[in-house]
Amino acid sequence: MEILGILAFAVALLLSVMIHEFGHYLTAKRFGMKVTEFFLGFGTRLWSFTKGETEFGIKAIPAGGYCRIEGMTPRDEMPAGEENRAFFTASSGKKLIVLGAGSFAHFLIGFILIFSIFAGVGVNALLSDIAKVSPNSPAEAAGFQKGDTILKVNGKKVGDWFIDSKAIAQSGGKEMTFVVERAGQEITILATPRYDNAAKRYLLGIVTTIGTKRESFIPAISESARATAFLMRESVKSLFTLPTKVPQLIRQTFGDEKRDPNGLVGVVGAARVSGEAVSSNKLNNTERLGTFLLLVASLNIFVGLFNLLPILPLDGGHMAVAIADEFRAFFARLRGRPRPAGIDVNVLTPITIGVFAVLAVLTVVLLIADIFNPISLNF
Repeated sequence: MEILGILAFAVALLLSVMIHEFGHYLTAKRFGMKVTEFFLGFGTRLWSFTKGETEFGIKAIPAGGYCRIEGMTPRDEMPAGEENRAFFTASSGKKLIVLGAGSFAHFLIGFILIFSIFAGVGVNALLSDIAKVSPNSPAEAAGFQKGDTILKVNGKKVGDWFIDSKAIAQSGGKEMTFVVERAGQEITILATPRYDNAAKRYLLGIVTTIGTKRESFIPAISESARATAFLMRESVKSLFTLPTKVPQLIRQTFGDEKRDPNGLVGVVGAARVSGEAVSSNKLNNTERLGTFLLLVASLNIFVGLFNLLPILPLDGGHMAVAIADEFRAFFARLRGRPRPAGIDVNVLTPITIGVFAVLAVLTVVLLIADIFNPISLNF
């Protein structure tokens, strides 16, 4: 089962990369740019076919993918008569859309996966189905029975029992009206919660079940949006603290220090955690699938934000160049001067190489750490 989880994670990651590149492809084609290659993987070409002017295919090293848009820099040669289809000649707005489409695709994948959890797989939640009625309690005196499902509290329809049940604790000892479903019929019950000194709140004397809860379409959209926003905020925090965690990672990789579950983790480590989740005996099938989908969603959201960092060779670095071009054009207009030529990213090649080298070293360190000192979340 663990191998199955790892393989499933690898497939999900490759599909995410493909969708990322497809975002670039669709928007570039929409704006008339020339796209000549769309490949999953790098290295030796294993299989491909050509449709229109674009070659689609798979290469030997499954470590990502790319969409080749012609004319990324002014030094790139374009076929005669197609100079206006170069990426470099497009407006800054179009460049930003094409460059940002990859990260948007990651965010969309994350949202859809989270939506599938809320609407399809379901999440563990406190339900309003009564599993036990305590003896000599207000609930027993009022006539509640095991198997009842509470539908309304003081006229309000139960949506989330974890939240709605707080009305009992906050009742102040006043009589409350409950509508329950029993054997297919709706029954109204009046009950007065009693203050419990040990719990320090008003209690009714019922214990409800914990089970799988699935949301209908609109609530699932709302919950998914909140969950996606939360993961984005946490990912932003992680990006800000990333540099401070590198020394810790080095100690954990080449020393005897145990890996921090909240520290940096690479693709291999994430795949291992996915395998642990899928094979865990502590989780039921619903929890395994939900955990797997959440891991993939979280990774997509983090990668989407990481890709927007304003450093070359990331898409965010190219977006920063496009934005800088617009600022230069704005100041030129203020001075009554013509629009200056766009920034040639080739001039920034030393910076790009430096950033790439740092990212490559960090990737290798993470790979070593994930293999020899892996993170375990004890699923």
